[in-house]
Amino acid sequence: MKVGIDIRLIGKNQTGSEVYFFNLAKNLATIDRENEYYFYTDRDPEKDHVLKEEVRKLKLGDNIKIVYIKSPNRFWWNFWALRNHLKKNPVDVFHTQYIAPFWLPKNIKLVLTVHDVSFNFFPQYIKRSDLFFLKTLLPRSIRRADKIITVSESERKNILDFYKIPPEKIEFTYNGVDFEKFSQNCSPEEIKKIHTKYQIPDTRYALYIGTLQPRKNIPVIIEAMKTLGIKLVLAGNRNAHNFDKKIDEAIEKNNLKDKVIFPGWIGEDDKSALLQSAECFVFPSLYEGFGIPVIEAMAAGTPVACSNIPVLREIGGDAALFCDPKNSHEFAENISKILDDENLRKNLIKIGQETAQKFTWRKTAEKTLEIYKNL
Repeated sequence: MKVGIDIRLIGKNQTGSEVYFFNLAKNLATIDRENEYYFYTDRDPEKDHVLKEEVRKLKLGDNIKIVYIKSPNRFWWNFWALRNHLKKNPVDVFHTQYIAPFWLPKNIKLVLTVHDVSFNFFPQYIKRSDLFFLKTLLPRSIRRADKIITVSESERKNILDFYKIPPEKIEFTYNGVDFEKFSQNCSPEEIKKIHTKYQIPDTRYALYIGTLQPRKNIPVIIEAMKTLGIKLVLAGNRNAHNFDKKIDEAIEKNNLKDKVIFPGWIGEDDKSALLQSAECFVFPSLYEGFGIPVIEAMAAGTPVACSNIPVLREIGGDAALFCDPKNSHEFAENISKILDDENLRKNLIKIGQETAQKFTWRKTAEKTLEIYKNL
């Protein structure tokens, strides 16, 4: 079997989507030495040092080739350059996310990962150009797909309800976590090094990691910090096009400039130390397909207070304190419980680590490979 996978996101700091494709590629390379794989990228791995380093981490076998397809921009790459390459060099299965290449040869089976369809429920939070492409091209891609993969049972139901597709066309494979990496205790020296790197003061703090877009509902957590005696670290890219301007408004309104810290984008290898030194992890999102940072926090032994939304209930079980995403007082109360109740804290850490161990990228890769074979 010849399998082609679009790995353009690797090395681009695209949060969950990048983590998904990196770990899928890495684990397929580990479990499958039989089939041939072609990992397609729009950057030259010999000239792009970030991509080159990420590819090195994948530890690829002889049955896997990195294929650089040159193109002037991502639209041309997806709609023309990739299609031409596949026409001349066909594979049995091609796997990408959201938007499929135009005129993909009919003899190639298409696997389409759709992480979430939040833009259908919160369109006001999406950039107009992105919304246009998703609303226009995703339905077309879904029709063309031979199999759709999403990342939770909750999201599978959302996609089925919204797009009215046959149930047998869509499956879910949970995202995973590198439990060994996140659970390995970081030394005080390592933690101090990471704090210095990201200019985080030596103080008690609640931590959020992820994008800072409106759907993430960050102002509710900022509001909750008014009554708490710790700082808030918001780790994410403030320069992203969809940065939630209400974050700065909430900080200004509540006079919390000295209480909220923005370290910027956090590298994957630095997350463990940041999580392990946090008093708790907060995740107030209005909508998620899965919520990888929640499971990473649990693996690191960091108690979690998060939104009471279906998917976080699904993956979190009894391992987190759940809050109404619109109620800052409820978040404040639950964070206070984590800070003050040592027994509760220990219990959340214990159940959290047990829960995190259920989600492995190897399982994700095994189920994905099974889907390829069935096609």
